[in-house]
Amino acid sequence: MHHRPSPFSDPSAISNYVDDAPRKVPGLADVHRMTMLLLTEHAPPDAHILIVGAGGGMETIALAEAQPGWRFTGVDPSPAMLDLAQRTLAPVAERIELLEGTIDRAPAGPFDGATCILTLHHIDRNERLRTLAETRRRLRSGARLVVVEHSAPDPDPKRWMTRSVAFGDRAGVDWTKSAATADLMTDRLPLLSPAEQEDVLREAGFLDVGLFYAAFTFRGWVATAGG
Repeated sequence: MHHRPSPFSDPSAISNYVDDAPRKVPGLADVHRMTMLLLTEHAPPDAHILIVGAGGGMETIALAEAQPGWRFTGVDPSPAMLDLAQRTLAPVAERIELLEGTIDRAPAGPFDGATCILTLHHIDRNERLRTLAETRRRLRSGARLVVVEHSAPDPDPKRWMTRSVAFGDRAGVDWTKSAATADLMTDRLPLLSPAEQEDVLREAGFLDVGLFYAAFTFRGWVATAGG
């Protein structure tokens, strides 16, 4: 299984992640609230939620604070990112289980919902499909999955990525610098177009795939686990 280089092996990127992500991802706190609302449509008050790519812990703490009856199991292959998640989640630690590894480390469930936020754009299509299919296998029928990631909007993904990079650079507007960073990101990340990502979700066994969030290259979908 081949993974492309990830910033989550970079100690400086890890230490800055909790500060950087809200600056770089438009409306991230609102994305977390929308995620909670979408999950609650089909999750009971005592739901058990699977967090795929749980490093950092930001979505988990937001969900846990909004839904005090929920408990969570999270998986992430980066030990350093899980350490960061443990610190973030200390106030709700009694409702959290964190496991080092990919989706294969997650229990069989069935879970009442799942999230995969800012994770899939780091893995290629085949591994993305496998991750989503294994997530589906661990969800009860009708449970919701929320996915948020970078995508590659047509017809010019690098121009859109340049806009995303510029958004996150709060020091000022430097289009040349943003374009150079965007070139590196689009070359390194195995980005899919929005239509391609929706196809992968359906191939993995999810129904009713719907876009709920779009901001430059960021996209968020909600989907329902098929029976």
